[in-house]
Amino acid sequence: MAGAGFRYEGGEFVEQSEFMERSEFMEQSDRGSIVASMTELARSASLERVSMLAWRDLEDPEAGGSEVHAARVAELWASAGIDVTMRTSFAAGKPQVAWRDGYRVIRKAGRYMVFPRASFSEMMGWHGGRDGLVEIWNGMPFFSPVWARTPNVTWFHHVHADMWNMTLPPRIAGIGRALESSIAPKFYRRTPIITLSDSSKSELVHELGFKDRMVHVVPPGVDTKFSAGGEKSIRPLVVAVGRLVPVKRFDLLVEVLIALKERQPDLEAVIAGEGYERDALEAQIKSAGADGWISLLGRVNDDALISLYRRAWVLASVSAREGWGMTITEAAACGTPAVATNIAGHSDAVKDGASGLLGKSREDLVDALDRVISDEGLRVRLSEGALENASRLTWESTAYGTLEVLANEATRRKSAQKD
Repeated sequence: MAGAGFRYEGGEFVEQSEFMERSEFMEQSDRGSIVASMTELARSASLERVSMLAWRDLEDPEAGGSEVHAARVAELWASAGIDVTMRTSFAAGKPQVAWRDGYRVIRKAGRYMVFPRASFSEMMGWHGGRDGLVEIWNGMPFFSPVWARTPNVTWFHHVHADMWNMTLPPRIAGIGRALESSIAPKFYRRTPIITLSDSSKSELVHELGFKDRMVHVVPPGVDTKFSAGGEKSIRPLVVAVGRLVPVKRFDLLVEVLIALKERQPDLEAVIAGEGYERDALEAQIKSAGADGWISLLGRVNDDALISLYRRAWVLASVSAREGWGMTITEAAACGTPAVATNIAGHSDAVKDGASGLLGKSREDLVDALDRVISDEGLRVRLSEGALENASRLTWESTAYGTLEVLANEATRRKSAQKD
């Protein structure tokens, strides 16, 4: 299991020789068998060619967890012999058509024109036929149930709700909310919906009116390169990772950190990520006189990110909305617990009291961070729980679970046609 090869001792994770590292374990265990099972599952459901529709590409500068999720599933499906085409929007400096990790990527049209253009090109079969379709509904839908004649499923990571007001003018935000909450769901009532967590499923059922039996929970994975090891920072270090956009509420995090500094004078904090709120955050940090101990690193590569996760005493995530919170499980796989807002998605990614702590208010978050930093016994226990929690999450399981929903839909349609 992930993390089984380390024990926490003297402020660092010490490798135990009788166990394999997490990445080595996964490489030698069931990856091959799951890929083989996907090959057989796709064959039995006649899913040789599958299209994916996404509004943003993995190589877009603003790509986030949703794009990582789609790319990892596409890669694993391709390794199972499925012909996968990802249809998405332009990414600056990238070719319109390319191959990546075994699957084809078509980047045509802008962020908003991609919806009608991709839908029309798929409907007309301009990029070849398909046996199945996966739509990624990320705020704006492609309305695939209206025009897709092949078996199709929809990924719906989370309800956007108040996110509309955070990013758009009031009138346009109102249109977005109405589209998501009351207009579009009517067209998806008979389409299998896949979401990341039980708490997000509850929102889809109770807020948007989807039928419980039509919503399937398939948690995301965590890459094996995220693993425990090395020393923790000498001083208490809080790390946060994400796009610098309103929904992530980094302005709130800065307020929390400043309040925490009064209790933890040696505190240091690092925020990794890029976005259009960077200037405002820099100004907020500077005006509070916190620029000597809160660092904005910008976007970092994976090696630097893993190093940050391993050195951190705790990861903080104060988002207003999340489908899961992939940075939480990435940090967990590196042996770092999380303090996060108690929202749908987070409440599944963090096992409250076991792999991290959840809080609702600003004061809750300050108290939770203070507890983790002050209590070494609690911190060790949460670190071990974080490792155990992350060990259950693999992209192979995510890819298989998603394919299983699509294959079941394909089989159901075949049976209905025979009847």
